[in-house]
Amino acid sequence: MIEVLWHGRGGQGAFTAARLLGAAATFKKGRHALAFPSFGPERRGAPMRAFTKMSDAPIGDRSAIKRADFVVYLDDTLLGDGWEEELKPGGTVLVNSTGAFDDERIVALDADGISSAVLGRPIPNTVFLGALSALCDRLDADDVREAVRQYMPAKLHAKNLQIIDAVRAQLGCTDGEEEAR
Repeated sequence: MIEVLWHGRGGQGAFTAARLLGAAATFKKGRHALAFPSFGPERRGAPMRAFTKMSDAPIGDRSAIKRADFVVYLDDTLLGDGWEEELKPGGTVLVNSTGAFDDERIVALDADGISSAVLGRPIPNTVFLGALSALCDRLDADDVREAVRQYMPAKLHAKNLQIIDAVRAQLGCTDGEEEAR
């Protein structure tokens, strides 16, 4: 099972990203996923978590993820001491930051900058969907794009697909590499 733990703030789209990731992970026959949120105070800007579990077998465990293959921070202020406790061995942390980190397990992406350039405001969730499609062998970029088409309003398709392609290019992943996986 591949598990993704999302850390965000209300309004950043962490749960939307978790759901879209789950949808993308199930387009292939025999694939299963589960996505769900965990809210503290339900208000814009409040810290929240969301979870995505992906497997080749039905998923019966609906408990919160404690250690994940991928931990995503949509807001770098949420990346604090003890982040390593949430990461499985060999796992990767993705963080919305313009800073550099002295740890090879952390991939920093200027998700606010990428999304602002395309959407006109910082909504970082789709940036990380694109990044996960480049970094997680279980996901195909075409499936992530299809999840956007099926589950986002039509008026948001073109710009969010542009974001996915931009971050994949930034990470050095092309569609030709996708087919080789």
